[in-house]
Amino acid sequence: MIRTGVVIVLIAVGAFFLTVGTIGLLRLPNVYNRMHATSKPTTLGTAAIFMAGFVHFGPGEEGLTAIIGIAFLFLTVPTGAHMIARAAERIGIPFLGSVTWPDATVVARERRERAEKGSEDE
Repeated sequence: MIRTGVVIVLIAVGAFFLTVGTIGLLRLPNVYNRMHATSKPTTLGTAAIFMAGFVHFGPGEEGLTAIIGIAFLFLTVPTGAHMIARAAERIGIPFLGSVTWPDATVVARERRERAEKGSEDE
């Protein structure tokens, strides 16, 4: 009885996050925002559904498949999202508004400012 309730809750949570990811994919304006909307919530939603499978089937062979699925998901989705963002940046798809990629001079200046601020605090 409790196991069935947990499975239902996990499936509901998974369906919610998958729906949020789908809405984000349809509504957000550019590839960077869409990539974020599809990678984060859909990872959580799919992991919740995998966990529902694990709770339902138990720690046997089917449950082990669910755990392996979660591990595979957490390894591949961030890598895929990173590669999509790099490809979009390399072909010149701009960010919205005033957001830009940090170049080496900006990163060096920010590090220098943080170092100077840290030395002032001491």
